[in-house]
Amino acid sequence: MTLRGAFIRERDIALFLDVDGTLLEIASTPDAVKVPAALRNTLDLAAAREEGALALISGRTISELDRLFAPCLFPAAGQHGFERRDSEGRLTQPDLDGKLLKPARETLAGLQLLHKGLLLEDKGAAIAMHYRLAPKCESVVREVMAQLAAPLAGLFVLRSGKCVFELTPAGYSKRTAVEMFMLEPPFAGRAPVFIGDDVTDEDGFAAVNALGGYSIQVGNARASAARYRFGSVSAVAAWLRERNLNR
Repeated sequence: MTLRGAFIRERDIALFLDVDGTLLEIASTPDAVKVPAALRNTLDLAAAREEGALALISGRTISELDRLFAPCLFPAAGQHGFERRDSEGRLTQPDLDGKLLKPARETLAGLQLLHKGLLLEDKGAAIAMHYRLAPKCESVVREVMAQLAAPLAGLFVLRSGKCVFELTPAGYSKRTAVEMFMLEPPFAGRAPVFIGDDVTDEDGFAAVNALGGYSIQVGNARASAARYRFGSVSAVAAWLRERNLNR
């Protein structure tokens, strides 16, 4: 693991950062995470260093990212690329019939009542079931989510992550989000860097690999398209701080 990021040769980079498991340690529930003031300051300085070419790329909604990182407002892609806010603050989010997920919401709400520790997260355009506090329920959640995904094929895709299964709108991913940002200033023309930890970040890794950038996995090594690795969340923050000092 290269803490100092010496493998990144270019001075001007476009930073794409996953949040949970990358910038923040994963908590028992999504609402339990806390963003240290020092991290907000580090990200603010990093954005300034890269002339605004820093974006958060997350499965969380943009409104949730704003709440976590307030008062900072970064360019961001939420819900795995379904919603995106550019560097000018323009928000794009396709129209989606909210009724499409109604049967899934009802089924998963019932499943949550049956199994202590399951946590249903409704993001509006996506719906997730977390089983971190009920690990023995993984197979049950997988089976139920797969059944719910079947009639929604072509409209929604089933994603798996660290102790979570999620139905998200089809046609959007962290890859499409990165590709869109790279077409716009201040990201265009810079070397893209994507840092993530989970299987849901593989699309982002693929995007920057195709663009000749740097894909960086956080945490224990697993099969991944990422070409580099940081050993921990704290190593990511340390690298960002170090880069800020070398302006």
